[in-house]
Amino acid sequence: MDNVKIGQLILKLRKENNMTQLQLAEKMNISDKAVSKWERGLGCPDIELLTELAEIFNVDLEKLLSGEIETNGILGGNLKKICFYVCPVCGNIITSISETGVSCCGKRLKALNPEKAEVNKRLNVEVIENEYFISSDHEMTREHYISFIAFLTGDTLILRKQYPEWNLQTRLPFFAHGRLIWYCTRHGLFYQDI
Repeated sequence: MDNVKIGQLILKLRKENNMTQLQLAEKMNISDKAVSKWERGLGCPDIELLTELAEIFNVDLEKLLSGEIETNGILGGNLKKICFYVCPVCGNIITSISETGVSCCGKRLKALNPEKAEVNKRLNVEVIENEYFISSDHEMTREHYISFIAFLTGDTLILRKQYPEWNLQTRLPFFAHGRLIWYCTRHGLFYQDI
């Protein structure tokens, strides 16, 4: 741990939150001299106080301990570079338009990299009444199923949750082209272009 870096970050976060050293100290039931000491890099809060600081400033404890918080740059481009995260414990689905720090059920999640589906593994896509009708013979048991289907264009994301023990069938609005993405609980993330 680098006390100086942590102290500089505490100072920065305190000022971003429009707090004086005294206000922060009162919120934590400590002296303002302790806050001053941390900000000058002459000491570091103990672990309980670091956890409380992370909650007060609404930052990740790991980032606070590192003394650095990187911000994402402003992104241009389109949704075709969207990242999908799936929790292996609860199945929660999280998306972001760039790779970011995501955790669920106490686990840090990594962005999934979609693989191009082989021809025999693709989902069935039909156009019916100006909509896409998506279906598959994929196994849909509690242990092995497709948990979601997403359709991406440059500015649109449509996500349909799927459930085990149901047939995989859904309708999506028709777009001239886009990318169909789905997640198999056993084999991972796949895509096919439409």
